[in-house]
Amino acid sequence: MTKQLFNKILIANRGEIAVRVMRACRELGIGTVAVYSDADRLALHVRYADEAIHIGVSASSESYLVQDKIIAAAKETGAEAIHPGYGFLAENPTFARRVQQEGLVFVGPPAEAMEIMGDKTKARQRMLKAGVPIVPGTEEACREESEVAEVAQKLGYPVLLKAAAGGGGKGMRVVEEKKEITSAFRAARSEAEAAFGDGRVYIEKYLEAPRHIEFQILADKQRHVVHLGERECSIQRRHQKIIEEAPSCILEEKMRQEMGKAAVNAAAACGYENAGTIEFMVDKHNKFYFLEMNTRLQVEHPVTEMVTGIDLVKEQISIAAGNPLPFQQEDIQMSGHAIECRIYAEDAANNFMPSVGKLAVMVPPTGPGVREDSGYREGSEIPIFYDPLVSKLIVWSKNRSAAIARMKRALQDYQIYGIETSIPFCLMVMENDRFINGDFDTHFVRNEFLNHPEKLNGTNENSIGGDERIAAIAAALLAFQTGQGNGNSMSTKEERPGSNWKRIGRMQQNN
Repeated sequence: MTKQLFNKILIANRGEIAVRVMRACRELGIGTVAVYSDADRLALHVRYADEAIHIGVSASSESYLVQDKIIAAAKETGAEAIHPGYGFLAENPTFARRVQQEGLVFVGPPAEAMEIMGDKTKARQRMLKAGVPIVPGTEEACREESEVAEVAQKLGYPVLLKAAAGGGGKGMRVVEEKKEITSAFRAARSEAEAAFGDGRVYIEKYLEAPRHIEFQILADKQRHVVHLGERECSIQRRHQKIIEEAPSCILEEKMRQEMGKAAVNAAAACGYENAGTIEFMVDKHNKFYFLEMNTRLQVEHPVTEMVTGIDLVKEQISIAAGNPLPFQQEDIQMSGHAIECRIYAEDAANNFMPSVGKLAVMVPPTGPGVREDSGYREGSEIPIFYDPLVSKLIVWSKNRSAAIARMKRALQDYQIYGIETSIPFCLMVMENDRFINGDFDTHFVRNEFLNHPEKLNGTNENSIGGDERIAAIAAALLAFQTGQGNGNSMSTKEERPGSNWKRIGRMQQNN
């Protein structure tokens, strides 16, 4: 029997993921509460929510990461549950435990599962016991440089130093030869301490030319675990994903079943509940190894939703309410192909440096099989305090080649002015022969772009922002709309009927 869902949920996050969760809640008839910092006072997620609570100044350390403020906001508004999204407190077992202790429901896994899988060395130990293959390396953190050097010698160079307490590329160093060990170990430990408050580092064999493939997991409180197929996540910069797709073009059905079974076993081994992701590395011999588990919803979850038809956020909420999964493993089928491009406020031509400022013009693409998840709108300010993700562009089509063509069209249609974005880079990938042929690995960005930056020149100039005149017109339009331009200024959007693009056209004709 299906249990009653919640009446009100607080979303302890910001940006596109907060809006994404709120949309699912609205379809389920659940009220939503937003929390916001000074920088997000006018943010889209604040406007979209049914209620909003201010929780502090712009710095996340004094707002979104303050557990007392989040819990107080939930109690003040009568929210019964808290959805953490991803990032911030999403993988914090202390927070998950506190939420429960305060009589609220945490829409995510148990704190115990987070603790097991959040510590990379503990996770490796648990996976060994569960029979899930892991990359050769240490099961415990290395405390001394001499220990690291000894293990590296046994494994054979190159090796990889990794933070035991976190992920996202923080505290990670590739060591090509012995003389690099000392500096790499100190740098990895220092970065891990700064990022996670935990400087422990472990070592594993570095896989050359690997693919990064992950499996989406759902598990209910009745210990029923299923996987929803894989996502290919090998297109990365600074060890962070930028383009994902489902399914992977290299997996045959037998290997998919083997990896899926290993993913389910991995989740079951830690008593997992709710949505999570088991990440694997696949070497050039098509052998796969457990990498880590993300105990939360992933940024790239929409590609799985597009090929399975399953709303992962709605399933998260249902599981948190105590309902069993409504399907068995054999019920889950993947149809067609989906691709996601993360649209970051970054300058790819300048080593992906952040680009902050105001979105003078933002017109997302539309059309069949196109989805855009965003936490911003035209006129929004991209703050310096948070992750530079502006939006996620997702497409679906009947097969991979058709999906690539659709993504290329959607990227060309996407109009953003006022900041630099990753759109030109994503378009370059869609036109790259190696990507089109499925012949790529996690070194794609380095080999195809960082070593050949000239490939970006001229990419999608007309629609992305290469035309400085159009950008200037857009900026002038924004100044006109906000009352900062010369002459006839207007103070509110309601006083300016008509199309912005028609006005741009008139301005061009008058110049």
